[in-house]
Amino acid sequence: MMVKIAIIQESAVVLNKTKTIDKAVKIIEQVAAQGAELVVFSEAFIAGYPAWIWRLKPGGDWGISEQLHQLLLQNSVDLSSNDLAPIQEAAREHQLTVVCGINERDSCNSRATIYNSVVTISVDGSIVNCHRKLMPTNPERMVWGMGDASGLKVTDTAVGRIGSLICWESYMPLARYALYAQGLEIYIAPTYDSGEGWIGTMQHIAREGRCWVLGCGVALERSDLPADFPDLDRLYPDTESWINPGDSVIIAPGGEIVYGPLHQQKKNIILDIDVDRAAIAKRALDVTGHYARADIFTLEVNNRAEQSIKFTH
Repeated sequence: MMVKIAIIQESAVVLNKTKTIDKAVKIIEQVAAQGAELVVFSEAFIAGYPAWIWRLKPGGDWGISEQLHQLLLQNSVDLSSNDLAPIQEAAREHQLTVVCGINERDSCNSRATIYNSVVTISVDGSIVNCHRKLMPTNPERMVWGMGDASGLKVTDTAVGRIGSLICWESYMPLARYALYAQGLEIYIAPTYDSGEGWIGTMQHIAREGRCWVLGCGVALERSDLPADFPDLDRLYPDTESWINPGDSVIIAPGGEIVYGPLHQQKKNIILDIDVDRAAIAKRALDVTGHYARADIFTLEVNNRAEQSIKFTH
């Protein structure tokens, strides 16, 4: 089955949820006109990856951290609302599948925790999966909560069986295995990481899982930050241009790079892929099938949605 994919290496309208969603809709319309059937946006695309966490002093810069966190919280997506309705309608209208990274505001417990999530929207406009990053990386833990495995699943879509791990989750072998074991054909990795080491990891996953790997990186320039960004000149001097280079990449089952990495550019990558290559690639190596040893190794996954409170009546 041939599928035309579009990887969107573009910046968010940083800390502006409404404008970022509007931008996403326009991009979907553009790539739909080019025949795209699967559209992938980067990690935390709505409304921007909190790149400042890598510049602020750990335990310090308290005032700026509070200001930025408040802005991020206010511009995070509440999935119990109709925040994503414009993107859902665009997916339905153009009959394509959308995978998009979001800052997700908890709507079930305290309503004040943010999660690094990725949503999958089907051709009928419904949200068919939401995966929350299991373990935020290093200073990300001061921004995002830890997700559970309720969204650690492969979804059967119009473009094939797709699953997502976010950034350094791709270094969690058991999380990868959990996706491989569900018949994964297209592995989607929205990420802030970049560079040779990261690309090598993406190639390893394509070899190990015998799946297509779509790495969608964050492209962020200083000029993308709002003019009223707190302490902008100290955190990002005007001599600095690129904050993060993107490095989006498409890798075939077995590890061959077929596009990218796209470095320090803002661009929509559009390419046809043969999804059926994932199945035939497993003839020689199927790590959760004929190359597994269930008599020796097994993996148990708790995929319950975890809650901090339970009411009984």
